[in-house]
Amino acid sequence: MTTTTIAAPALTASVAGPRPSLASFGPNWFACVMGTGIVANAAATLPVQPSGLLEAARVVWVLDVALLLVVLTATAVHWLHHPVAARGHLDDPTMAHFYGAPAMALLTVGAGALLVGQPLIGTEAAIAVAAVLWSAGTVLGLATAVVVPYRAFTTHRVGVDAAFGGWLMPVVPPMVSAATGPLLIAHLPAGDLRLTLHLACLMMFGLTLVASLMIITLIWGRLMHHQVGAAAAVPTLWIVLGPLGQSITASHTLAVTAPASLPAPYGDAVATLDVLFGAPMWGFALLWASLALALTVRAARTTPAGLPFTLTWWSFTFPVGTLVTGTSGLAAATGAPFLVVAAVALYVALVVAWLLVASRTLRGVWFGHLLRDPGTGPAVASRA
Repeated sequence: MTTTTIAAPALTASVAGPRPSLASFGPNWFACVMGTGIVANAAATLPVQPSGLLEAARVVWVLDVALLLVVLTATAVHWLHHPVAARGHLDDPTMAHFYGAPAMALLTVGAGALLVGQPLIGTEAAIAVAAVLWSAGTVLGLATAVVVPYRAFTTHRVGVDAAFGGWLMPVVPPMVSAATGPLLIAHLPAGDLRLTLHLACLMMFGLTLVASLMIITLIWGRLMHHQVGAAAAVPTLWIVLGPLGQSITASHTLAVTAPASLPAPYGDAVATLDVLFGAPMWGFALLWASLALALTVRAARTTPAGLPFTLTWWSFTFPVGTLVTGTSGLAAATGAPFLVVAAVALYVALVVAWLLVASRTLRGVWFGHLLRDPGTGPAVASRA
């Protein structure tokens, strides 16, 4: 048996003398952008719209745009001043998978431009922003869906108990593209462009769905044979809700736009996706959410210091947000009152989680715990 030590600044809490630095800055920081943007986007999809909700969502979207610019700038500075560390992220069996976060951050902000940003920047500007960010996020997401698994298959050394929610990160971006691409379809002329975009979204839907189901099976198997593991990694179990909730959302947005994009009879057939696919998947998503909640509470209660705060806490936001948008889509398609209640309840939980995680992140940045020099942090041992 051999032991490989993996530096894991994203999965550990500072225990002594942090030195604020961008040396350990990684792609996992884009999870802050994803988790903030979904709060605004999910608000726009809710089946009930109380007074002031959309106005608040616009404020959150503007904050998210600013946050995206800050994280992009920090990433550029990191690559400029710490190129060896930056290149090393792709070789890290843990951090490499978080390269899916930048693509999803771009896609989330772009979707927000159409969902909530139009009154602020105008329709034409919103369409332009959404199109540019969707295109960039899609290209980047397709690249990570190939490059990261390829590196994992050929160079990473991982143990038999290594499967965790982060393995889903590089393959989920195409599903986010599939869910948000239909927002652009209505702004395209009827004909080949609509057909091409809709088919591309359907293909990306399948890409992520099949890959995610395989990875979720590995995570389930790891839990069965090796149990939960370190408390710091428990929040990553919530990442599983990302492809589940996003696939439900995509099945709705693709169903809505299918009749105007695909030739008969395929348009009408795809239009049934939101119920025939979304409802069964929603059931499994609720099962996983229940398990993830129970395991999170257990870890918080049984760990002496409680659940340690790390950037993985952002897993409590974006994945839950995708379940909100998926539930809202099902509610719109079926008119079922219990789904309306579920969407609102899940959104309230999302906002509470975001407020908690955002405040803890700001505190961690202010005091330097989340921006320490990697040389001062502990490491995680992975057995192979």
